[in-house]
Amino acid sequence: MAINYDHLMNYPIPDGVQDMNFRDAIIYALGIGLSQDQLDKRQLRYTYEDDQKVFPSMAVVLAGPGFWVKNDDTGVDWVKVLHGEQGMEIHKPIPVNGKLTGKSTMTEIIDKGAGKGALMYSERVVYDESGDKVCTLTSTTFGRGDGGFGGPEKPAPKPHALPDRAPDGFVDLSTRPEAALIYRLSGDYNPLHADPDVATAAGFKAPILHGLCSFGIACHALVKALCDYDGDRLKKMGLRFTSPVYPGETLRTEYWQDGNDISFRTTVLERDVVVLNNGYATID
Repeated sequence: MAINYDHLMNYPIPDGVQDMNFRDAIIYALGIGLSQDQLDKRQLRYTYEDDQKVFPSMAVVLAGPGFWVKNDDTGVDWVKVLHGEQGMEIHKPIPVNGKLTGKSTMTEIIDKGAGKGALMYSERVVYDESGDKVCTLTSTTFGRGDGGFGGPEKPAPKPHALPDRAPDGFVDLSTRPEAALIYRLSGDYNPLHADPDVATAAGFKAPILHGLCSFGIACHALVKALCDYDGDRLKKMGLRFTSPVYPGETLRTEYWQDGNDISFRTTVLERDVVVLNNGYATID
């Protein structure tokens, strides 16, 4: 079964509902490595319930619709999909407690041609109990097995270009060996991140870290370096996933600052591999 453009563009993606509470926020923050320095009270505000705040990159796991592309009527070859890009815009601080609702829509599907795959663009807006927007999330999914379905073949948007100069600074953050096992408690239970046999069958030497966990670690680096751990100052962030990370590796996030606009990329030091690229962020 192939993708039907009009059907998938108008697909009734289920709403996501989440009863947010302080435990969810703490588990997420620990999953991306906050409070490895237990004496740093700036980080403790995200991992301890006394005057607690929610780390901004938690937006990407809020009120999701689940893995709906796996449904038979989508036409998507779900076994071959990859998460290509992720973006977020924060409209107001994420509440520590309360009901959140996520409403998702498809925004475009680009047919790269037979044997070349398809790009599926989606957006999720998360609302709080008052009906206010909390955040808007954008995602690009690469369907490796879905090209040639007869959809639009227009060029994909160009990624954010990094400045042609030396970085203004960098932050190194280590990941714990059990990081993926903690992060999966935030909602992504794909066995690829936990079961060595599944990881080997997929071509990896060991379970890999969730891409959105690497996203959160890069956010941690920016909030540490540029916001003195005041996560409310981060308003927007996006990037392209370029390579997997293994738990236990060290991530170096290099950044360029032009006023409130930030560019960044993230590299695994042990392998000298860029894992997150074309990153951008806005701070106030």
